[in-house]
Amino acid sequence: MTGSGPKPCRIMIREIVIVCHPVSVCVPVNHKVTLSVRAEGTGILHYQWFSDDEKEVCGGTGADLTFTAKKSQLYVCRVNDHFCNCVFSEWVKVKVLDIDKSGLPVHWQGEPHIAINPKPQTVRQGTKLTLHCAAFGIPTPHYQWYRNGQPLLDQTSGTLQIDHATAEHGGSYLCSISNVLEETWTEPVDVDIVQTDQPPSAATTATDKVALLIGNLNYSNHPGLMAPIMDVHELANLLQQLGFRVVSLLDLTREEMLAAIDKFIQLLDRGVYGLFYYAGHGYERAGRNYLVAVDAPQPYRPENCVCVQRIVLSMQQRHTALSVILLDTCRKWYNQDCIPSYIMPLGPSGNTVYGYATCEDAEAFEVQDGGKSTGIFTKYLNEHILQFEKVTHVLEKVSEDLGRDPLVTGKQVVEIKHTLKEPRSLADPVRTTGHTRELHLRDACWRQANELPRRKRLVFLCRVEVEVSFSALFSNVLVVFATVKTPGPRTQDCTVTLSSMPPMEDIFSGPGRSEEMDSLLFNKTDNPDCTLRLCALQKLTESLVIKVDLHYTHMDSKLRQTESQQMDIGKPLMASCKLYRRNHASTAKKQEGAPAQSMGNISSSKPPLQQTPAGPCRPFTRKAVCAAKVAFPRSNEPEENDENELQDFTLRH
Repeated sequence: MTGSGPKPCRIMIREIVIVCHPVSVCVPVNHKVTLSVRAEGTGILHYQWFSDDEKEVCGGTGADLTFTAKKSQLYVCRVNDHFCNCVFSEWVKVKVLDIDKSGLPVHWQGEPHIAINPKPQTVRQGTKLTLHCAAFGIPTPHYQWYRNGQPLLDQTSGTLQIDHATAEHGGSYLCSISNVLEETWTEPVDVDIVQTDQPPSAATTATDKVALLIGNLNYSNHPGLMAPIMDVHELANLLQQLGFRVVSLLDLTREEMLAAIDKFIQLLDRGVYGLFYYAGHGYERAGRNYLVAVDAPQPYRPENCVCVQRIVLSMQQRHTALSVILLDTCRKWYNQDCIPSYIMPLGPSGNTVYGYATCEDAEAFEVQDGGKSTGIFTKYLNEHILQFEKVTHVLEKVSEDLGRDPLVTGKQVVEIKHTLKEPRSLADPVRTTGHTRELHLRDACWRQANELPRRKRLVFLCRVEVEVSFSALFSNVLVVFATVKTPGPRTQDCTVTLSSMPPMEDIFSGPGRSEEMDSLLFNKTDNPDCTLRLCALQKLTESLVIKVDLHYTHMDSKLRQTESQQMDIGKPLMASCKLYRRNHASTAKKQEGAPAQSMGNISSSKPPLQQTPAGPCRPFTRKAVCAAKVAFPRSNEPEENDENELQDFTLRH
């Protein structure tokens, strides 16, 4: 029988496991870099870093290797223990770019920072196309190239190269650059592929870009609209991103429209891109398009409206490099048997583009969806207008999207007309060389219509400080903000109220409209204590005075008290342009249009348009329907009839 003694002790030698490998980085030259490795094992672990020339890195005996990057190099770390176990980390690359790093943030954390953007290319068919971009990043950023918004397979490096370019390789390119911290995008660039027997064409540029946007919705004698508020506001913001000087106006009379157009035409010159946009009621007669002013009578005539073709003629006379007319309005044929007013056409100047929301003798619709109203044409226009493509191609995409919208199938189709002789885009850059003086004059004129009063702090006798600031929702709609910044030592429950002298009516305070205006307003402010919306500034004939009333409770007397101060802010925004002066100058002129005959009748005998709630998950909507024509002396007039129906659109007559 074998005796039992102590059993031998077995020690399990665990392997070394690297739980966190170092990561590759891309940094500017002389940037301090730290590579890190984390490993687990038995006992004390030892580290040694190596470079790609298999040399030990001096001082690289810790889990973290910190050094100043001088050149691009590979690195690896060996981890070993006392039991002769050994394991290597993954190789990582420290890529060093000896390029401009002036824009790199002082406290850069490693998020992708673009150092080189791609450049536009014009290449011949069959030759090599190369686009290059570069970005710093910790970890090294990932690249993904896109053409016309679509990702390109296997194009995931800083250089995109196509050995034999064909026509299908033309388009707008950009690159997404990302790491675990952030994603950023390069600037889009255009690539033009030309045939071998054609010399590369010079990139198109503008000497300036100017836009006038008018939205009419509060009509005196005709059904009101909802959508022009959002349509004009959103389009104005997008055009500003494209570098346009934008003037946006709501609710203009005919004389105010003509005066604003006169100012707009003055901003145009040789080489300038001019864009005119209108949302509101309108009609077509004998091939002419007419825009209905808010003061148009019932029934209206051509002399109560603005003829689009006269605007185009004026734009062409200024020798613009590109004239774009965008009309989100109906084009029903009214009084085609009448003789239209005569307009002398110019010679074939080219580069004029018409984008109609609908085709001839058809209506255009607007949608009320939740709390937001929009014209269907402008909805899709805003989705595509920022694209770096030929302006007609942008409108073609708008047409295709609208054509797929089930709300207007068989009712509304976009129509595009143009005389483009060059591939011009709304995103073309502005080149001011040789046009400095003209640009300076336009800049001064444009700023006049967009100048805001300066922010000011008012100190009241009770030592309360109130800050008054200003914002422009449109070029003729000013918002005043008042915020209590410093309470007085003996005051409590401070409140502020604002008023103006002369009083300026808030024409957007009705149901539905006020909510939409407020949605534009309060996204941009820091919860002011009081706001005052001043509309129709173009009617202002004298300086505008803002009265600030401070109400508070005195801590000693417990009485409610009021103190007031006034601010004279002059004639802000469009008020400084004095559009009303045209009213006086035009009284002696012959009115525009054919002999005085009834040219359109929108019935005002029906009840006001109502918003009809549809079922759950459906937008509340309204619809105006064109009824049969009724007879008037010397002409046939259509009558527009408003009916509440469960349809998701509204006609813009």
